[in-house]
Amino acid sequence: MKVAFTSDNIAGASDVVFKAMMEAAQGDAMPYGNDDGTAQVTRMLSELFECDVDVFLVSTGTAANVLSISALTPPWGSVLCHSDSHLLNDESTAPEFYTSGARFVGVGGADAKMDPAQLKKLVSQKIGDVHSCQPSVISLSQVTEVGSVYSLDEIRAITDVAKIAGLPVHMDGARFANALLALGCTPAEMTWKAGVDMVSFGATKNGVMGAEAIVVFKQSLEDKGISSEKVAKELGYRRKRGGHLHSKMRLLSSQMIAYLSDDLWRVNATHANAMMALLQEGLKTVPGVKINTPAQANMLFCTLPLAMIDHLQAEGFGFYGGRWEEGVIRLVTSFRTSKEGVEAFIKSARQFATK
Repeated sequence: MKVAFTSDNIAGASDVVFKAMMEAAQGDAMPYGNDDGTAQVTRMLSELFECDVDVFLVSTGTAANVLSISALTPPWGSVLCHSDSHLLNDESTAPEFYTSGARFVGVGGADAKMDPAQLKKLVSQKIGDVHSCQPSVISLSQVTEVGSVYSLDEIRAITDVAKIAGLPVHMDGARFANALLALGCTPAEMTWKAGVDMVSFGATKNGVMGAEAIVVFKQSLEDKGISSEKVAKELGYRRKRGGHLHSKMRLLSSQMIAYLSDDLWRVNATHANAMMALLQEGLKTVPGVKINTPAQANMLFCTLPLAMIDHLQAEGFGFYGGRWEEGVIRLVTSFRTSKEGVEAFIKSARQFATK
């Protein structure tokens, strides 16, 4: 395969991450997160988000999402998320498993962003009715499943609905850094300052081997009358019960420390976003290519003639197709995507279209 745009998960880890893990592996350290490195991660994330936070490290994005949600909703509750969201469509039944059966309800909206008007209607339906599941938490994806990014005003429109309803807000930030750089704001501005109470802070897609952080914004929860201490305590027990309390937590912590040091997370995401911008601009000039949802970060959905898809795959380019509508493909760039690979893809598509 010449170049693959299947996912940002196909890229390995940054060299400094592996170096940090090797260094952390030397000697002895207290297990189960009682090491100095894990404490350092909490300090670093508190500084990054400009507030006091609780941090729970896990090794997968699925665990980060479903454990976060499970601590915010009872089994009889409902989790409101976009109909195209990862939680609703791509976590198998892990959300129901970890929440002991809470219902996940899809909310409509263009570009995989929840429509505040639809959300407002759903959060007020059958409140107190024992025959119905009760709205318990709202979850939004940033970047969304189609590559769009919620603006700060769009996030506030969602969290304003949540605030009136007294519901906590979770952000699936699997591509947190990519979205942040697309908006040009601070981590605080995209989260708790905009009304978000908890975020799954993704790192694995952006240069880490396998480490994600559940970040709890303590004051934000308290402002909604939700005990942050109770949520943190529950997350601790749920992480253990769910099999994600790593005994050698320092090896996860070392990855996150390297990721947050020297702006590695920004450098990696900047490259991935730049490669997508280059790819998208090039494809716009290729006859027969339709951009479905303009990419704002590092993921793009577009529609190509079936023959062009066959040609590109035969040329050795990898990407997902056939999982959505006919002719629709997904292209994702990573911190390892080369400019030469992007240009080769565009050139091959154009050569086919103009032959």
